[in-house]
Amino acid sequence: SGPLTGAVTGNVTGNVTGNADTATTLQTARSINGTSFNGSADIVIGNIPQNSQTSAYTLVVGDAGKHVNITTGGVTVPSGVFSAGDAVSIFNDSASSQTITQGSSVTLRLAGTANTGNRTLAQYGICTVLCVASNEFVIAGAGVS
Repeated sequence: SGPLTGAVTGNVTGNVTGNADTATTLQTARSINGTSFNGSADIVIGNIPQNSQTSAYTLVVGDAGKHVNITTGGVTVPSGVFSAGDAVSIFNDSASSQTITQGSSVTLRLAGTANTGNRTLAQYGICTVLCVASNEFVIAGAGVS
Protein backbone atom coordinates (compact mmCIF):
# COMPACT_ATOMS: atom_id res chain seq x y z
CA SER A 1 0.00 0.00 0.00
CA GLY A 2 0.99 3.61 -0.41
CA PRO A 3 -0.42 6.99 -1.26
CA LEU A 4 -3.13 7.26 -3.90
CA THR A 5 -1.92 9.32 -6.83
CA GLY A 6 -3.51 10.49 -10.05
CA ALA A 7 -7.20 10.53 -10.88
CA VAL A 8 -9.59 7.95 -9.48
CA THR A 9 -12.32 6.95 -11.92
CA GLY A 10 -15.12 4.41 -11.96
CA ASN A 11 -17.30 3.17 -9.14
CA VAL A 12 -16.17 3.62 -5.55
CA THR A 13 -17.51 1.44 -2.75
CA GLY A 14 -17.42 3.22 0.59
CA ASN A 15 -15.77 6.56 1.23
CA VAL A 16 -12.15 7.68 1.30
CA THR A 17 -10.93 8.96 4.65
CA GLY A 18 -7.93 11.16 5.30
CA ASN A 19 -6.07 13.40 2.89
CA ALA A 20 -7.04 12.56 -0.69
CA ASP A 21 -3.35 12.46 -1.68
CA THR A 22 -2.39 9.95 1.03
CA ALA A 23 -5.61 8.11 1.93
CA THR A 24 -5.34 4.33 1.97
CA THR A 25 -8.44 3.40 3.99
CA LEU A 26 -11.95 2.85 2.61
CA GLN A 27 -14.83 2.75 5.06
CA THR A 28 -18.42 1.75 4.42
CA ALA A 29 -20.46 4.71 3.18
CA ARG A 30 -23.63 5.27 5.18
CA SER A 31 -25.22 8.20 3.36
CA ILE A 32 -24.57 11.09 1.03
CA ASN A 33 -26.90 14.09 1.28
CA GLY A 34 -29.40 11.98 3.22
CA THR A 35 -29.48 9.16 0.67
CA SER A 36 -28.48 5.80 2.15
CA PHE A 37 -26.20 3.51 0.22
CA ASN A 38 -25.32 -0.16 0.67
CA GLY A 39 -22.50 -1.40 -1.51
CA SER A 40 -21.29 0.57 -4.51
CA ALA A 41 -22.95 3.63 -6.02
CA ASP A 42 -22.25 5.86 -8.99
CA ILE A 43 -22.09 9.50 -7.97
CA VAL A 44 -22.44 12.06 -10.74
CA ILE A 45 -20.81 15.38 -9.96
CA GLY A 46 -22.66 18.34 -11.47
CA ASN A 47 -26.06 16.64 -11.66
CA ILE A 48 -28.80 18.36 -9.67
CA PRO A 49 -31.77 15.96 -9.52
CA GLN A 50 -35.16 17.40 -10.48
CA ASN A 51 -38.42 17.30 -8.56
CA SER A 52 -41.20 18.36 -10.99
CA GLN A 53 -44.33 19.93 -9.50
CA THR A 54 -47.47 21.17 -11.27
CA SER A 55 -49.33 22.71 -8.32
CA ALA A 56 -48.61 24.49 -5.02
CA TYR A 57 -45.70 22.73 -3.33
CA THR A 58 -44.13 22.78 0.14
CA LEU A 59 -40.44 21.85 0.27
CA VAL A 60 -39.42 18.66 2.10
CA VAL A 61 -36.03 17.61 3.49
CA GLY A 62 -35.59 15.27 0.51
CA ASP A 63 -35.43 18.35 -1.75
CA ALA A 64 -32.07 19.41 -0.26
CA GLY A 65 -29.46 19.27 -3.02
CA LYS A 66 -32.14 19.11 -5.74
CA HIS A 67 -34.03 21.56 -7.90
CA VAL A 68 -37.77 21.95 -7.91
CA ASN A 69 -39.29 22.60 -11.33
CA ILE A 70 -42.61 24.36 -10.65
CA THR A 71 -45.22 25.28 -13.27
CA THR A 72 -47.98 26.76 -11.09
CA GLY A 73 -48.97 27.36 -7.48
CA GLY A 74 -45.66 28.54 -6.03
CA VAL A 75 -43.37 27.02 -3.41
CA THR A 76 -43.47 27.28 0.40
CA VAL A 77 -40.33 27.14 2.57
CA PRO A 78 -41.52 25.39 5.76
CA SER A 79 -40.39 25.61 9.37
CA GLY A 80 -38.49 22.84 11.17
CA VAL A 81 -37.46 20.86 8.09
CA PHE A 82 -34.00 22.00 6.99
CA SER A 83 -30.61 22.33 8.68
CA ALA A 84 -27.91 24.91 8.09
CA GLY A 85 -26.20 24.18 4.77
CA ASP A 86 -29.22 22.59 3.09
CA ALA A 87 -29.91 24.21 -0.28
CA VAL A 88 -32.74 23.85 -2.78
CA SER A 89 -32.88 25.45 -6.21
CA ILE A 90 -36.23 26.42 -7.72
CA PHE A 91 -36.93 26.89 -11.42
CA ASN A 92 -40.12 28.64 -12.51
CA ASP A 93 -40.98 26.68 -15.63
CA SER A 94 -43.82 28.96 -16.70
CA ALA A 95 -44.62 32.31 -18.28
CA SER A 96 -46.22 33.51 -15.02
CA SER A 97 -44.54 34.67 -11.81
CA GLN A 98 -44.45 32.22 -8.90
CA THR A 99 -44.48 33.12 -5.20
CA ILE A 100 -41.83 31.68 -2.92
CA THR A 101 -43.68 31.76 0.41
CA GLN A 102 -41.97 32.24 3.77
CA GLY A 103 -43.60 29.59 5.97
CA SER A 104 -44.81 30.26 9.51
CA SER A 105 -41.86 30.90 11.91
CA VAL A 106 -39.47 31.10 8.94
CA THR A 107 -37.29 34.06 8.03
CA LEU A 108 -36.67 34.20 4.27
CA ARG A 109 -34.15 36.96 3.52
CA LEU A 110 -33.42 38.34 0.05
CA ALA A 111 -29.65 38.05 -0.43
CA GLY A 112 -27.78 41.34 -0.20
CA THR A 113 -30.63 43.11 1.61
CA ALA A 114 -32.35 43.22 4.98
CA ASN A 115 -35.68 42.44 3.26
CA THR A 116 -37.60 39.43 4.57
CA GLY A 117 -40.88 37.82 3.58
CA ASN A 118 -42.39 36.21 0.52
CA ARG A 119 -40.50 36.58 -2.75
CA THR A 120 -41.59 36.60 -6.37
CA LEU A 121 -39.80 34.42 -8.91
CA ALA A 122 -40.29 35.86 -12.39
CA GLN A 123 -41.23 33.78 -15.42
CA TYR A 124 -38.48 31.25 -16.23
CA GLY A 125 -36.47 32.56 -13.28
CA ILE A 126 -34.23 30.40 -11.13
CA CYS A 127 -33.18 30.82 -7.52
CA THR A 128 -31.52 28.97 -4.68
CA VAL A 129 -32.85 28.89 -1.12
CA LEU A 130 -30.08 28.25 1.41
CA CYS A 131 -30.73 27.39 5.07
CA VAL A 132 -28.27 29.42 7.14
CA ALA A 133 -29.64 28.72 10.64
CA SER A 134 -32.65 27.12 12.28
CA ASN A 135 -35.65 28.36 10.25
CA GLU A 136 -33.56 31.12 8.65
CA PHE A 137 -32.98 31.15 4.90
CA VAL A 138 -31.42 33.36 2.25
CA ILE A 139 -32.73 33.42 -1.33
CA ALA A 140 -30.84 34.57 -4.42
CA GLY A 141 -31.08 34.11 -8.14
CA ALA A 142 -32.15 35.45 -11.51
CA GLY A 143 -35.66 36.88 -11.47
CA VAL A 144 -36.09 37.04 -7.68
CA SER A 145 -37.68 40.16 -6.24
